[in-house]
Amino acid sequence: MPALPSPDIRGIVFDLDGTLYVCNAFADTIQDAANAYIAGLLGIKQTQAFQLMADTRARLTREHGSVQTLSAVCAELGGDIRALHRHFEEVLQPEEYLVRDLRVIGLMTSLARHFSLYVYTNNNRGLATRIISHLGLEGLFRQVFAIDDAWRSKPDERMLAEILEKTGLAPAEALFVGDRYDVDLRVPEQYGCPVYLSRTVEQLLRLEELLASRAEPV
Repeated sequence: MPALPSPDIRGIVFDLDGTLYVCNAFADTIQDAANAYIAGLLGIKQTQAFQLMADTRARLTREHGSVQTLSAVCAELGGDIRALHRHFEEVLQPEEYLVRDLRVIGLMTSLARHFSLYVYTNNNRGLATRIISHLGLEGLFRQVFAIDDAWRSKPDERMLAEILEKTGLAPAEALFVGDRYDVDLRVPEQYGCPVYLSRTVEQLLRLEELLASRAEPV
């Protein structure tokens, strides 16, 4: 991965779930909701759906050589990504699980003074908006790119190219931050973007220190 800091970085593109917050209980709830969707679709028990999805993810990961997303697994099993996300919006309640972290709010507020900030998520816009608001991060991002913009989930080269075009950032100017290298960072890195793997809030908080030496107001 390109070393930080880079004098070229003007914008930061954050993944949402697992990056701007870490909550295993909510992640489990998302998986449970996907299990319920597949169980209903195939007419099987949720325990059977859970095992089927785990086996399918493992097979796809072997075939593709990289970790596969929940959307990819559901599509492989005959699911419709739009229907899956309608189900998510109906049943998921992130407000019951997520807690505001003043450290993250402070970090994002500080970074927004020096960089243009964006979110690029495999979540749908409705849930992403609720999560961002509940975390106290509303108004800090210039744009949110969600799966229902084009119904193409990460990793996706076309979507990445569109994001760079819409943000006006050259690859070297766009830092991508995410918790899953194969999903969030591999394609941006191949495009020449600097990337930062963040799997804990503590790792996320290091960004300010890493970028401090080149930060200039935007």
